[in-house]
Formats: sequence, structure tokens, C-alpha cells
Amino acid sequence: MPGSPRLALLCALLCALPWLPRAAAPPSPAQPPAQRRDPQDPARGADFDRVYSGVVNLSTETIYAFNYTSQPGQYFLYKFPEDVDSVIIKVVSKMAYPCSVVSVQNIMCPVYDLDHNVEFNGVYQSMTKKAAITLQKKDFPAEQFFVVFVIKPEDYACGGSFFVQEKENQTWNLQRTKNLKVTIVPSIKGSVFVKSILLSFLIFFSFYLVCLLIAFVHYVRFQRKSIDGSLGSTDDSGTMAVSHPIAASTPEGSNYGAIGGSSSSPGRQMTSPEGGQPCQSDTDSSVEESDFDTMPDIESDKNVIRTKVFLYLSDLSRKDRRIVSKKYKIYFWNIITIAVFYALPVIQLVITYQTVVNVTGNQDICYYNFLCAHPLGVLSAFNNILSNVGHVLLGFLFLLIVLRRDILHRRALEAKDLFAIEYGIPKHFGLFYAMGIALMMEGVLSACYHICPNYSNFQFDTSFMYMIAGLCMLKLYQTRHPDINASAYAAYASFAFVITLTVLGVVFGKNDVWFWLIFSVIHILASLALSSQIYYMGRFKIDLGMFRRAAMVLYTDCIHQCSRPLYTDRMVLLVMGNLVNWSFALFGLIYRPRDFASYMLGIFICNLLLYLAFYIIMKLRSSEKVLPIPLFCIVATAVLWAAALYFFFQNLSSWEGTPAESREKNRECILLDFFDEHDIWHFLSATALFFSFLVLLTLDDDLDVVRRDQIPVF
Repeated sequence: MPGSPRLALLCALLCALPWLPRAAAPPSPAQPPAQRRDPQDPARGADFDRVYSGVVNLSTETIYAFNYTSQPGQYFLYKFPEDVDSVIIKVVSKMAYPCSVVSVQNIMCPVYDLDHNVEFNGVYQSMTKKAAITLQKKDFPAEQFFVVFVIKPEDYACGGSFFVQEKENQTWNLQRTKNLKVTIVPSIKGSVFVKSILLSFLIFFSFYLVCLLIAFVHYVRFQRKSIDGSLGSTDDSGTMAVSHPIAASTPEGSNYGAIGGSSSSPGRQMTSPEGGQPCQSDTDSSVEESDFDTMPDIESDKNVIRTKVFLYLSDLSRKDRRIVSKKYKIYFWNIITIAVFYALPVIQLVITYQTVVNVTGNQDICYYNFLCAHPLGVLSAFNNILSNVGHVLLGFLFLLIVLRRDILHRRALEAKDLFAIEYGIPKHFGLFYAMGIALMMEGVLSACYHICPNYSNFQFDTSFMYMIAGLCMLKLYQTRHPDINASAYAAYASFAFVITLTVLGVVFGKNDVWFWLIFSVIHILASLALSSQIYYMGRFKIDLGMFRRAAMVLYTDCIHQCSRPLYTDRMVLLVMGNLVNWSFALFGLIYRPRDFASYMLGIFICNLLLYLAFYIIMKLRSSEKVLPIPLFCIVATAVLWAAALYFFFQNLSSWEGTPAESREKNRECILLDFFDEHDIWHFLSATALFFSFLVLLTLDDDLDVVRRDQIPVF
């Protein structure tokens, strides 16, 4: 009764142990295993040196091509050579369906080769066109294993249709056949691990050496200038004079911010005739004094100062430096607290994921690039974890650079250096410290995500990316608005709200129109609210009457009498920003991308790039300079981000589909036989973020010799 279900079941239950010595014996030279008589005949098994029990002997680096059927009882045996400690089983097929399972099982009885029990033993993967399993000799006591293939009765597990189509030639409950090619190749040796680890650390430690060299050169130059007395020319009062201060664009007839000359306009720092320290008058305005009451307390009113047409940095740096600096230090301490409480549960969860993978053998839980996943210890893909070391090392290096600047600035303040007190951008380093911690935590959480990448923990890889983008925008805004930047509590509460929305989007954002509708409304309203705060310098009150006030302004300035915006530069930025954000909201509502976390990250990055471009354009428009170091950092940032994004979009895996569909995108390693394209993305993106931070840190170094009442606000 050939082909009967009872015979197939009986064959599946029989053990092959008595014939293992024959199967494991090396093939005869007269009949090499690679020779095939009839690969189209599944009944004869394509002459794989078959023994009576149905066991086929596999050898290293030999391609076995055959047609596999849904009939059980066909096993493939592999024995580790003496000089091989780890191998990779690679299975490919030109046919996506029927869906199949590749299982590697220890030598034991019975062999689980049925659809309902293949998951009971060993390591297994579902498969459409590709499968790859890395195995180590230490995991098999007999130093040999079975490779078992199972054709599933339906294709839903691999991403196929769950419902039977009327016009399709379905093979439901019939014999299903799939053409397969199996290759077993040795994995990388331990020396490759050592070489890759050392190279990864050496590349990023070279940044430390370069920074030390630059710091040493600056120190030597500073010492020489101190000895020669060439730090700057001084006048008779001992105050350093700036020969060509940056002139701001002011209305005709206005002398706000002018230095020197006979003008006595209020609000200017002036050196007393006795040669004492410069003083600042109580008033500071760019309009005529006759325009409003000049009572002494009027300058304490924020509404008067911040709603002037032409603002200068001295207008927005009136608060006590110590109080403002302490306010920004809260960013640093809060992000450390957030990092600890966020990272500990994440580490515990991914360790649990990895334990489940190791215990059950189910390799469909994690979406690795299996063709380039190198296990080490209990970790299934150590290379994806190692490649995140750049974020941690460069984040720590950035903290050291900021610390050095902070120490030098404090020394200058203690020495009552006029340039540290009255010139340049006010130095507050709290946000820079927070950015360095965020970069380090991005590396830690990205490594945690890559321990077992899947649909349910992708937000671990992106949470601190949101915070990095947000902190960069806050720092860029703080540069020219030190007194009115958001508090740490409000900023981190906003980040928490964004991450909450991201989690909801990952869970509900696949096909639910109502979620995208609500999110788009929230996105547009938040853009408008933030725009109003930026346009009116924080003086726009968000309360129940804001809609009435907004309607009145819209009617007065746009409908009743169309007038030019009071703050043209700010209006241009905000119009462009709102167009970008409304476009994102409309795109999400129409297309509803499945990868909501990346969609949200794209919103943050586009807003950051838009603001940075606006800032640099306005800086050049204000006749300010970009020094060589920040210019080099800008160019390096652009080049590195372009290269990093190229490797990011290679898509070596995707949890948006089934595990079997994800493996179709897997590729071989391209660097040192150890790292794949995504690992290179980690290296390049870490370096690009580091240079991006250096851009923000050094961009306004040219203003260190410019008085604050000459630095425009934009």
C-alpha cells in the first residue's frame, strides 16, 4: 500500500540508529555525494548515498539539490569534522511556497519530522526561499545531528494566504513538493572574533587620540599667546576691544547695539571714564523712548522685551547665570534617572527573549540576519551587539569634551574674564551633558534590541533617538534664547508623551483609521501650539481663550487688512515647519505605514534638519562666520549621514512580515566576514551623531569675541 498514511506514519516512527554507522561513513570515491542521477525523482531521493533507513549523509561545502515532498521519513545526517567547531546550514529554494520548516535535531529516537511535532526537539526555522542556522559542535554530545525538512500543509505561517482561492491549483491535503538546495559550510573561527572586536575598539579609540592631540595643540598655542601677551588688544582701561564687531541689521535710524561712537542709546554696555568694568543701563530697547512710558520697572516686563521687532541676545540673557545654569543641569540628572529606570526592565526582557530562543530552539522569535549572525556564549548575534560600541565610546568622548569646555569656562568666570561674562553665547552645558548620556544609552538600548530584534521591542531601539533629536532642537533653540527655553520637566514629559504615542502606533497603527485620524489631529494641533509659542517668544498663553485670540489675529492681519508679519524670519521658519509636519500627518493618514516607530523618528529628524538649516542660513545672513572646525564637522556630518543611510536602507530583515519572509532579505557578511550592512550602519550613524553634536558645540565659537548686544536672535 504505497503512499498510504499509515505507512508514512510507520516510517516516521522508526528509528535509524542501527544504520547510523553506515550513514556516517565517508562516501566511496567511486560514488561522490555530489553526483546526482535523477534530481526530479523524489521517490529515489536523488541518490544521496541513501541507506535503507532513509538517512542521507551530508558533507561540508557540498551543494545538495533535491525535490522534497511532504512524505515523512527522510533524514539527513551531518557529522562535525575534527577541525570544525561551528557550521552554518544554508538552505535556498527558488519557490517561496509551499511553506516548509528546517529543523536540526540531536541524534535521538524518535526523529520529529511531522508538522505537529517538528518543534518538539532541536532548532528550527520556517522557510520560504532562504534559511540559515548556525550550529556549534559543543551543543551536540555525539558531534553529529539530523537535518529534517517538513512541508507544512498550509502556507499561512510563511505569509501565504489563509483562505483557499477558487481558481488556484491548491495542494491542500495532497502531496506538496519543494525544490531545495542545502549547503553546510564552516563558520568563522575564533581569531575572526578577536580581530573584529579589537578593530571595533581601535577605530573609536583613535577618536580619543585625535581629540587629545587637538587639545594639546590648543593648550600649547594658548600658553604661547599668554606669554606673548597676544590674546587681544586692550585699551587704556584694560578692557579688550573688538576691532570689527558683527553689525546687526536694524531699522534705519535705530542705533540699537552700536559699539563706541558718541551715541548714548540705552541698553548698551559702556566703559566708565575711570576705566572700571562696563556697566549696563536699566533700559534696553530698540525703539524710541517716546513710544512708551520709560518708568524704571518697565524693562522687567517680559512682554515689552520679548515682543520687540529686533531682538538681541542681551535681551534674552537677563536672568542670573547661576540660576539658568542650574536649571539646565536638571536635564543631565533627569536623563540619568530615566536611563536607569528604562534600561533595567529592557535588559531583563531581552535576556528572557534570548533564553526562550535558546531553550525552545524556535528561531522564528527573533528577526536576525541569519546569514551573518555569529553566536557567542548565549547570544545568537554577537556582531549586531558589538557594532553598537561606537555609540557608547563616542558618547563618553563627547562628555569629556564638554567637561573640558565647562572647566575652562568656570575658570574664566572665577577670573572675572570679561569675555566669559559679557561676550559670546552664554555657556550652559547641561543640555550637552544630556546629549552625551542619550548617545551612550542609544548604544546600550540598540544592543538590547539586537539581542532579539522583533516587532514587540523595536521601540527600545528608537526611544533615545527621539530624545536625541529633541535635545538637539532644544539646544539649538537655547543658543539664542537662553532665558526662555523649556524646562527639563516639560521637555521630558513631552518625550514621554511621544514614546506613548509610538507604542500605541506600533500596537494599533497597522490598519486602524481612527488611530491615524486622532494622531494626525494631535500632530497638527501640537505643531500650531508650538509655532505660536516660538513666534511670540513664549508669551502666547495656551488656555480656553486662545482660539478666540487666534481667530481675531487671523481676521485682523489676514482678512480685514493683509499686513506684513511682525517677525518675518520667524514666520518663514514656522510656515515651512508647519508645511513639513502637515505633510507628514497627511502622509500617515493616507498610507498608514506599518513601521510607526520609524515614521515618528522621521518626523523628528526632518524637523531637526529644517531648524539646523534655518539656523545656519540666518547665521550667515547676519554676517556671522563659520570657523574651520565647525565647517569640517558639518561636512563630515553630511558625508557620514549619507553613507550611513545608504547602509540603513539595505533592509537585511524586517519584522513587518513573517519570519520566513524576513529571511528572504538576509545577506552574507561584507566586512571581515563578521559584520553586515546593518552593523556598518551602526558604526557610521554613531560617528555621524558624534559629529552632529560637535556641530552644535562649536557652531557659534566665532561669537566669543562679539558682545551680546550685537548678537541677533533668530
